[in-house]
Amino acid sequence: MSTGYWLGVDLGGTKILAGLFDDDLRLLARSKQPTAADTGPAGVFGNIVKAVDAVVRESNVDPAQIRGMGIGVPGQIELGTTRVKFAPNLEWRDVDVRPLMPASWRWPLVVENDVRMGTYGEFAYGAAKGARNVLGVFVGTGVGGGLILNGELFTGFNGNAGEIGHLVVHWRRGTHLEGIAGRKYMMKRAKDKLDDSPKRVRKEWKGVDLSAVRSSQLAEYYQKDDPIAVELVDDAARALGGALGGLINFVSPEVIVLGGGVTGALGDNFIERIWEIAQRYTLPGAAAGVRCVAAQLGDDSGIVGCAAYAKSRTPVVAPTEVV
Repeated sequence: MSTGYWLGVDLGGTKILAGLFDDDLRLLARSKQPTAADTGPAGVFGNIVKAVDAVVRESNVDPAQIRGMGIGVPGQIELGTTRVKFAPNLEWRDVDVRPLMPASWRWPLVVENDVRMGTYGEFAYGAAKGARNVLGVFVGTGVGGGLILNGELFTGFNGNAGEIGHLVVHWRRGTHLEGIAGRKYMMKRAKDKLDDSPKRVRKEWKGVDLSAVRSSQLAEYYQKDDPIAVELVDDAARALGGALGGLINFVSPEVIVLGGGVTGALGDNFIERIWEIAQRYTLPGAAAGVRCVAAQLGDDSGIVGCAAYAKSRTPVVAPTEVV
């Protein structure tokens, strides 16, 4: 029998994923709810409550045995607090999550950036398990990252460490990495390119809502050798490779984990291309022994990371002595 249980909640712009884990971080139940960001912080947290209640019921766990919960939020977190400074996809500014918790939830709460939690999940139980120095890069709607240094999540001086998507990769234009490799920005560039493309190319994209293109659709176009998709994906791989090469020189990670919707849809060839380019930009021997691998936990990386991080931050409670 487990001596305690842990909750992980991955709060996304469109969906909420919750998981309940035993003390060995084995997943017992998973639940998904819509985020409904337009309902505001209270409405969103109401959906978090529904997701958590669902996994607790499914697992038939006494809430009193839950020892902690971690929440991953797509935004900036005030270091060491439960306050979200800014979450653009949720349109949150200066939102403290703790007062939104139901009074019956007496367990400790940890709030962190969602991609840092995905990186922590891969470090603790996924593709980077056993490593001490890990760089996580998640390429999806945007580009986010996380750093594990000497076996600890590194948040930096004011809590913004790991924001690889905001590295400037074209100093004259001020272009950041996310502006080239994030799917949202890829589709903005696709519109400009289509406006100047031959009729046969425009015909392939006719009727497609570029603002709603999913990673799987982008991958389908790429696999068909569509010239727009091929150029966008190659630009993304080059930008990511260049950034990773510089970061290998800077932080010397043992493992680089590449995840996110775009990476997952494009698969191993995309990762191999990024890694091949990254090694062109490293100092002699800097990439020796470094592994660049795909994330293993998929959609669960966030909830695993949140639960594992909450456990790592919760003091061990000694068993009560029976007299």
